[in-house]
Amino acid sequence: MIEPRRFPPPWSIEEHDECFIVRDADGQALGYFYFDEEQQSPAIDRRLTRDDARRMAVNFAKLPDLVASRWLA
Repeated sequence: MIEPRRFPPPWSIEEHDECFIVRDADGQALGYFYFDEEQQSPAIDRRLTRDDARRMAVNFAKLPDLVASRWLA
């Protein structure tokens, strides 16, 4: 018996002032990717740049498609 998915696709990305949030089709938040646009020293401050956070959120949101393609192959 196949169990229903716990985090149904499609996953979407919301942009906020300090982070990107990845949500499933039911609106459940699955990941938060924080960034700092005014980062002065990347070696000291642990936050991502806006572009890096967006890139990570986009790749994270693609996970259901990647997993499905692995099961179909």
